[in-house]
Amino acid sequence: MGGYRWVADGGRRAVAGGLRGRLDALRELIALSRSRLDGRALEGAGRVLETADERYRLSGEHTVVAIAGATGSGKSSLFNALAGANRSQVGPRRPTTAEPVACVWPGGRAGAEGLLHRLGVPAHRRHAPADGSSELHGLILIDLPDHDSSATEHRAQVDRMLELVDAVIWVVDPEKYADAVLHERYLRPLAGYAEVMFIVLNQVDRLPGDAADQVVDDLRRLLDEDGLALGEHGEPGAAVLALSAATGKGVGELREALGQFVAERGAADRRLAADVDAAAERLRSVYVAQSRVGLTEQARAEFDDRLAEAVGAVATGRAAERDWLRYAERACGSPWVRMRGWRGSRWRAGGSGAVSGTGALGGGATGAGPAHGGRGADGWGCAGRTGTGAETGRAEVRGTGAGRAEVRGTSAGQSDAWRGGTGSTGVGRAGPGRAVPWRGGRWRGPVGRQAGSERRPSAAGASGSAVEGGEPAVDGRAAARPVVEQAVRTVAGGAAYGLPAPWAQAVREAADRGAYGLPEALDKVAADAEESLRGGPAVKPRWWTVAAWLQGMLCVLQVVGLLWLLGAVTGAGGAAAWISGLLPVLLGAVGGPALAWLCRVVARGPARRYGQDAERRLRSAAAGCGRARVLEPVAAELLRYREVREQYAVASGG
Repeated sequence: MGGYRWVADGGRRAVAGGLRGRLDALRELIALSRSRLDGRALEGAGRVLETADERYRLSGEHTVVAIAGATGSGKSSLFNALAGANRSQVGPRRPTTAEPVACVWPGGRAGAEGLLHRLGVPAHRRHAPADGSSELHGLILIDLPDHDSSATEHRAQVDRMLELVDAVIWVVDPEKYADAVLHERYLRPLAGYAEVMFIVLNQVDRLPGDAADQVVDDLRRLLDEDGLALGEHGEPGAAVLALSAATGKGVGELREALGQFVAERGAADRRLAADVDAAAERLRSVYVAQSRVGLTEQARAEFDDRLAEAVGAVATGRAAERDWLRYAERACGSPWVRMRGWRGSRWRAGGSGAVSGTGALGGGATGAGPAHGGRGADGWGCAGRTGTGAETGRAEVRGTGAGRAEVRGTSAGQSDAWRGGTGSTGVGRAGPGRAVPWRGGRWRGPVGRQAGSERRPSAAGASGSAVEGGEPAVDGRAAARPVVEQAVRTVAGGAAYGLPAPWAQAVREAADRGAYGLPEALDKVAADAEESLRGGPAVKPRWWTVAAWLQGMLCVLQVVGLLWLLGAVTGAGGAAAWISGLLPVLLGAVGGPALAWLCRVVARGPARRYGQDAERRLRSAAAGCGRARVLEPVAAELLRYREVREQYAVASGG
C-alpha cells in the first residue's frame, strides 16, 4: 500500500489511490444496498467508513502503535525501554496499568493532540521520550491495560483502542505465549491485520540455553495455525522478535524495526485496508452469487409462450384463419348463396341478445366497446395496471350433444356462407372439437356443431352463470389466471436462482409487484385483438373482386338462360331455343360452384398467413405486457445487483 500524500495544510493527507477507490466503492455499495439489506448487515461497513474519515481528518505525520499483552507479560517494561525512561508504572500489583499511557516522538505534540484525544488518553498520561531520538520521529506509542485484566472496564478499553490504533505490538512471555484467550480472542480474528502487527516474546533472559529459540519456533507454529502471515524472506506479514525488556537484549532490534515502519508512513493505510478487507469478507454472503445470474433468452421465450397460451394466441390465429376463409367465401360465392346468408343473419340478428363479458384473467366490465389504454400502432396494446376490458356484442347460443352450451359473439351483416349460411360468428368462434381459451371474456371448452334449439342468454348467464340447457359457463379467471401466475413464478424463480438471499427476495418482490394487474392487462389485450379482427381483413384482395364479378356474370347467364327457357316453354321458339336456353343455365349452375371451390383452394394460403399474423401480433402484445410489468422490473433488480456486485469487487480488492 502506498504512503500518504501530503496536502497543503501540512497535517492532513489524501488517501492513497488504491485505498481511496476501495473506500469509495464501499460507500457506494452501502448506498445502493440500504433498501435491500438489513441495516445490521451494513453496520460494520459503515463503521469502517466512519473510522477512515475520522483517521484521515487527523495528523498524517504520526503513526499510532499500541503495546498490548497479558498480565505480567512485561508490556510496561518494554514501553519504558523504548521511551528511555520510566513513563509507565511497573510493579507486582495486578493489574498495574489501569489507563492508557502515551509517549510521542520527537517530544512536541503538535498534530498529535487530535489523535490522543480520539484514543482517550488522559492529558496527565501523555509523555515525551527521554532521549528525543529522531529515529522514531512521528511515533505515538501507547501502553494499553492488560487484555486479560480482572477489571471488565480495562478489557473493554483495550478492545476499543485496538480498533483505533494504526499498529499493535503484542507482548507475550514464555509462560503464557500459548494462552487460548490471546489466540482465540485476538490473534486468530485479527489474522488479516498481520502487516500492522509485531509479535514480541519478552523475558527471554529467563530461558536457559537454546530454549528461547525453541519457544520462538513454537510461537511461530501457533501463529501459523492462527492464519497469521509472518513477515519472512521479505514477504509482508507480522514480525516476530525475541527480547528482554529488563536487560535490553533485542530492544535495539525492535527500535530499528519500529523506526523503519514509522518512516514508511503507510501504517494507517494498511490498517484501514485490512478493515475494508474484514468488512468485505463479512458481506461476502450477501453479495457473491453462487452461480451465473440473469434472465436467459430461453427464460424470456418461455415466459412469452406462457402469456401467449394465457391469451389464447394460437386459438386466435386459427379463428382468424377461419374467418378469413369465410369472408373469402362470402366475397367469392354466388349471389344466391350470399343472399341466403344475408337473410339468415338478419333473422338471427333480430333474436340475439347483448352479452356482457367477464375478463378471462381478471374482472371485466361492460360498455359500448373496449376501453383502449396504451395501444400500439395496430390497436393492440397493454392496458393500464388496474384497467379492465369491456366488450359488448351479439351472442348465439347453441345446444351441443354433450349437454354443453356454446356462446358465440356475432356481428350483424356477416354470413356463414362458408359453412352453408347457417350463421355468422366473430373471431372467437371455435371449430369442432377445439377449445378457445379466451374469447368474449369467457373460457370455452371443446364445442361441437350439432343442431339444436337456439336460446338467447341473459347477461348474467353470459357473464359466468349457468347457460340455459347446458353446463355452467367457466369464468376465465379460474382457467387462465393460474397460467399467468405460474409464468411469473417461473421467470422470477429462474432470475433469482443463485442470487444471495436478499437480492433473490428483491427479484421475487419486483416480479410480484409487476404481476399485480397483469391478468387484467392481458384480458384487455385479448379484447382489443378480438375487436380489431372482428371486421375481417382491412385490405380485401383484388382477386375477390374478380371472382365476385365472374360470379355475377355466371348469375346473369343463369337468368338469361332461364328467361330463354321460359320463352321456349311459352312457344316463342323451337327446339333450338331449348338448347340455347339450357346451355347458359348449365354453365351458370356448374360454373358458380366450381369457381367457389377454386376460390376456396386459392384462399387457404392467404388465410393461413392472415391467421399466423394475428397470432404473432397477439403474442407480441401479450409479451409487451409481460416485459413492461414483469421482465423489466426484474431486469432492473438484476442490474442493481450487478452494480453492487461490481462495487463489492472493487471494495474487496478483487
